[in-house]
Amino acid sequence: MRIMKSLTRSRRPDRDTVEGDHVSYFRHPEALEGRHRLTLLRGGGEAFPAMLAAIRGARRRVLLETYILRSDWVGEQFADALGERARAGVTCRVIFDSLGSFGISAQFLRRLTAAGVSFIEYAPIAPWRQRWGITRRDHQKILVVDDEVAFVGGINIGAEYAPGQEDEGWIDLHASIEGSVVGDLARLFRRTWVKAGGAPFRNPVVDPVIEDESFTARVQVIDNNSLLKRGRMNLSYRHAIRAARHSVDIMNAYFIPVRGLRRVLSHAARRGVEVRVLVPGVSDIAVVQYASRYLYKRMLKQGLRIFEFPERMMHAKVAVIDGVWSTIGSYNLDVRSLFHNLEAGALVLDEPFAAELKTEFDDLIEVSREVLLDEWRQRPWWNLVLEWVSFRFRYWL
Repeated sequence: MRIMKSLTRSRRPDRDTVEGDHVSYFRHPEALEGRHRLTLLRGGGEAFPAMLAAIRGARRRVLLETYILRSDWVGEQFADALGERARAGVTCRVIFDSLGSFGISAQFLRRLTAAGVSFIEYAPIAPWRQRWGITRRDHQKILVVDDEVAFVGGINIGAEYAPGQEDEGWIDLHASIEGSVVGDLARLFRRTWVKAGGAPFRNPVVDPVIEDESFTARVQVIDNNSLLKRGRMNLSYRHAIRAARHSVDIMNAYFIPVRGLRRVLSHAARRGVEVRVLVPGVSDIAVVQYASRYLYKRMLKQGLRIFEFPERMMHAKVAVIDGVWSTIGSYNLDVRSLFHNLEAGALVLDEPFAAELKTEFDDLIEVSREVLLDEWRQRPWWNLVLEWVSFRFRYWL
């Protein structure tokens, strides 16, 4: 697949140019790069075909990093596409997390090896193979093809994200990105690959390209692969929420915000900003849901509106503020993403993309159940106990 690149790389755009583009929502507006084109992908039904098409069209290299890589029918499709490209001479590298991909078959991995696909199992569970301990997981979801197009978001490689015969799969959001930050995501993959023991390889070289006015978004990649970067996404959320004047919409699968984030959300609600939070009503990790619900009462009293999506897992990690600032990636708003996991996300300055995310949010709100304070106070006592106990273990969840 041949994809035209975006504007010439611009790490420090002219300040006068960006002042009119709502840069006050961003902690470091000078870090917003160039111009990009983003495409929102809803669930595995849209994300998997787009990702597979990009892999099948690769000419030079494919970099795939995922928390969960399953050897199910979805994983087999990715293995087939990667294997075909590797046999055609394309360099294919894969990183998958050992804990997230627990149960992946040895036969599946042998197929990758036989086809010429290089892979690394991040932080093996076996104690004698560990470098960082069992709590440090690779939760990033990155696909970079030919340094021209990248994919980021919340979707792992597994059948639970794909439409099936009985349901439509987990609710999740992903995005494809074209533009200069594709190189940033490739370099992020390379850092993880080398730190995990892989052989170094050449960093991407972003060539000068012809300006394309259809590329309108400014983007900054946020990661936490070093100690100094650990709190960057949390701080970015807090800065943008402080700047909010009208609305804060957060869709997050595992919502146990730390005190500083809770404080700025409550302050925003008190000054008249509509703060809406969408979380799963049916979670794949019950203890995390109980810990999240422990905070409902105080957040509702502070003026936040909380909605639970019913029936199936809602796994997305996105937010939109005032229809200007938006983010999509792998970050959950919990202690694990803040202190333990490797995470990657994009901060986006692009009103059309923010509008798409907000439309998706509004559509899900329509079919969700709002948690009301008076009703919440009447839940069974044993729920209060489970919530209190679960919240005490939030640091390890």
